[in-house]
Amino acid sequence: MVAPLPPHTQQEFQERGFSRRQIGRIGLVLGAGAVMAGMPWHRSRADTLPVGGVYPAGAILLNGNEFWTGPFPSALPAGQKALLNGNRYLTGKERQALVEAVATSDHISPELVTPWPGSSDPLCRTVISFCSPTQGLVTSNPTYETVWGVAEWLQIPLTKVPLRADNGYKTDVRAMLMADPHAGMYYICSPNNPTGTVTPLADIAWLARNIPEKSVLVVDEAYLHFSNAPSAVSLLGSCRNLVVLRTFSKLFGMAGLRLGLSIAHPQLHDRMMRYDGIYQTTMLSVPAVSIGTDSLKDQAEIAKRRSETRQNRKVMQECLSHYGVRTIPSEANMLMADWRTAPGPIVRTFAQHNVIIGRSWEIWPTCSRITVGSASDVQVFCKTMEQVASLIK
Repeated sequence: MVAPLPPHTQQEFQERGFSRRQIGRIGLVLGAGAVMAGMPWHRSRADTLPVGGVYPAGAILLNGNEFWTGPFPSALPAGQKALLNGNRYLTGKERQALVEAVATSDHISPELVTPWPGSSDPLCRTVISFCSPTQGLVTSNPTYETVWGVAEWLQIPLTKVPLRADNGYKTDVRAMLMADPHAGMYYICSPNNPTGTVTPLADIAWLARNIPEKSVLVVDEAYLHFSNAPSAVSLLGSCRNLVVLRTFSKLFGMAGLRLGLSIAHPQLHDRMMRYDGIYQTTMLSVPAVSIGTDSLKDQAEIAKRRSETRQNRKVMQECLSHYGVRTIPSEANMLMADWRTAPGPIVRTFAQHNVIIGRSWEIWPTCSRITVGSASDVQVFCKTMEQVASLIK
């Protein structure tokens, strides 16, 4: 059961134009934790999930954009040591160590860094904090759908700007601003999920400097470490309307440990802390925080995983190309493959061979997102393509 929002918080949402029904729905999202997994916007993932949520033994999982192995070996001792403090709720010392590690890595002030138990919670909060029934959300299409789901759930105006081939399938920031010059929030995922395309830093800076004074730009950098692209964090010195989101779920191999970050000026973090935000940012897994802290210090492992992903992605691209399947050039651990036909039979054939590939987006119904796996995963994938070839048009 989710507690009702406090009266002062309800009043603030009413002043922003939310109805009582919408405020009730906000209460379901804020602080919902695991409840968010059952929200309507996650139903699109059902195509790639097995009955009961359990995959067959030995399945090759190329559907969730997870890394193919676990946390950094160099960081595991810190996590094992932290288990000895698993009887305590508070993570003050460990939390501060993570904040300082992020600040050192990104050359920023620690006051800009806020850890979260995963990145879904702060992402949902950005929509709630910066949008309203009169100030909507603008994104590219396709992109990571959670923000769409929150906007639709709360009946917030949502504008999706299609990615175009003539722009290299990169986010068109000028088209985003033109689509809704008065939006409350503009969202960019870079590298983008599901295309893996990077939005140039100059374009991100342009949008941050041209959106309305009270609007906010949110840049989701969940896949940044797979690329050599510069982080939008470097813009925080001149752009106070910017929130950068990170996660340890991808290259760092910590999807099951739930650890994320938001990086922004304190004024924006204060707006994201409504209701129970301050509790969410302190109720962290001690082992996850400790592993995350030490992982940031291991630049050699980051570079190694980036290089391996790049090589495995190249092999997968060449395999798909051999069978006439077009892919979008990617700088992340995923490929968008265009089968030129409905992907259902192809997805099922892969599954029959214990290879689970990803889902499609409504705007591109003949495409599937495929996660880049390990070298052995990719070898099995390419072997299975022989069985799939007859289904490709």
